[in-house]
Amino acid sequence: MDKQKTILKEVSFKGVGLHTANKVNVVLIPAEQDRGIVFIRKDLPGRPEVKASLSTLVSVDKSPRRTTIETNGAQIQTIEHLMAALSGLGIDNLRVELDNNELPGLDGSSLGYLDVLNQAGIKELDKERHYFTLKEPILLEEAGAFITALPALEFKISYTLDYSLSAHKTEFLETILSPEAFRSQIASARTFCLESEAMELQRQGLGLGANYENTLVLTKEGRVIKNKVRFPDEFVRHKVLDLIGDLYLLGLPLKAHIIAVKSGHGLNLKLINKIAQQMERYSMNTNKGSLEVTDIMKILPHREPFLFVDRITHLECGKRATGVKNVTINDYFFKGHFPGRPVMPGVIIIEAMAQVGGVMMLASEENKGKLAFFLSIDNVKFRKPVVPGDQLVLEVEAIKVKSKTGQVRGRALVGGKIVAEADFVCALVSN
Repeated sequence: MDKQKTILKEVSFKGVGLHTANKVNVVLIPAEQDRGIVFIRKDLPGRPEVKASLSTLVSVDKSPRRTTIETNGAQIQTIEHLMAALSGLGIDNLRVELDNNELPGLDGSSLGYLDVLNQAGIKELDKERHYFTLKEPILLEEAGAFITALPALEFKISYTLDYSLSAHKTEFLETILSPEAFRSQIASARTFCLESEAMELQRQGLGLGANYENTLVLTKEGRVIKNKVRFPDEFVRHKVLDLIGDLYLLGLPLKAHIIAVKSGHGLNLKLINKIAQQMERYSMNTNKGSLEVTDIMKILPHREPFLFVDRITHLECGKRATGVKNVTINDYFFKGHFPGRPVMPGVIIIEAMAQVGGVMMLASEENKGKLAFFLSIDNVKFRKPVVPGDQLVLEVEAIKVKSKTGQVRGRALVGGKIVAEADFVCALVSN
């Protein structure tokens, strides 16, 4: 499994903000596991910290054409190019110290950030990296643009850009994100605007640090002024770069297929909010004794696509537990198990039940770090089919749990009615 990452050593650089034209010095500092991406305004009293997350995000109405975060008046603008580089390299934890309110524009792409991060080196941490795998499709549309997210087992983007310019027809790019793909296909694509927009943007106080070197400016005929493109389709590549950076505000890497047509920061951020809502639905973390999926993965070795518990809603270590599995048509087993009439395989219901039992037994301090293997399954009964749209509630209780074995009774319910039940014995072995 992937491990969380940070940088190996501290590194510094400086530049000018694309929108404010403010000069800024930046220091990137290694951070510990589970820290996330944290910005520190060292020029302000108390050195306030602002974590890159949805909770600190400034609305596009207040900060157009860039991604901005803020906490108690401490603001950092135009973070998307750095965030894209961090996402592209798989860096989860970092402290970013700066002495002004906007990150440097550098050459208008993520290439400079990528070079600085590679100069610092990448360090693997001890803790496992957690992903969110999208569970349900999301579709958003706004003023002729749309963006959709579909469940997938990888992070894939398909983007279509159309400015209806004679020299630049519709551009399309599809990529599966990896460090190699990001560096070769995305990182060096620069920001751009239409010549007709440039004067108006500067009247609004935007793009004050932009020039023909760090921003591609297009005439109405589609000609680039005083510069040359790095790719024939550099514009759509930069749109993908922005999207990657914006999505990293979720706080963890995403597994989904994102399909976008003319989407910008505004629509990107609406999508992120929708994904975050789905993350919340699939991780019950408000009840005492409950566990999120990230906590479940600290106890069980199972991972997608073989983790069948979305959350634990009640837990008494070594005694009883209740878990939930939201059954959707996107669960991989429906592709081949009676696809004309999808039914959840009975053996997977039993496996889901056993995984809740595993959490109950292995969450205790004395069994921490152990693995649970089936020794026997008895008294299995299937009473009702489980289909997409059902919420499977999995209840288990311990009959007898010792240091080396655990005997468990379990049942699965949908709508309060039992759909399956079984008794099983597991061997508890050291990992």
